[in-house]
Amino acid sequence: LVTAKLAAWRDVNLRREDIETGLFEEMIQEGEKAGLFQRLPVAAREKSRRDIIAQLPEGEDIWLFAYGSLIWSPMIDFSEKRLATLYGYHRRFCLSTKIGRGTPEKPGLVLGLENGGSCHGLAFRITADDTERELKLIWNREMIGGSYTPKVVKLKTEDGTIQAITFVINRTHENYAGRLSTEAVAEIIATAAGPLGACADYLFSTVEHMKELNLHDRHMFHLGEMVRERMQK
Repeated sequence: LVTAKLAAWRDVNLRREDIETGLFEEMIQEGEKAGLFQRLPVAAREKSRRDIIAQLPEGEDIWLFAYGSLIWSPMIDFSEKRLATLYGYHRRFCLSTKIGRGTPEKPGLVLGLENGGSCHGLAFRITADDTERELKLIWNREMIGGSYTPKVVKLKTEDGTIQAITFVINRTHENYAGRLSTEAVAEIIATAAGPLGACADYLFSTVEHMKELNLHDRHMFHLGEMVRERMQK
């Protein structure tokens, strides 16, 4: 049963301050009360963040790789951004959500990184002085449910190879949707919506910004066309 408080959230435009003030955490807590979500404890998030930072050179700037909503809503303060390519992973709608862009009755889907192929995205540079604050914000956004696994990866950019943090799908998580057919994914995205908005808007925003940045992904572009066709019927 969805709590009245959770039901009151509709089309929330998630902002940086919503995470910093705890509003996002509160929304997730309501989902947890309703049995729709299981939060990763704050202590576990902190350990995860510290473990990743320990893998990077101490005192240096840190790069963050964006492949989905972080492309168009990074929320962080950054000093530089670059077009970047990650090899060994590709983006895919493989994470089911019952309270973000879906409901218990009609779960939605959001992006994760799956093994294989390559992924064109953005790399954001976070200065060493801002690392503590900015990564804490990102962890409280991306790792609140433990549905991703943070990882240090190598990215290819026009200015050389860099190390960066990114979030790959946690295939052991209960919300991992597996490898659904393109038709099944399109149907879910065309019809699902939740407190953070419609799945279709998430897809369209990602595709729109990727095209603006010349980040090519034939599968994503084709999926966008399929979803628009379904929504027009």
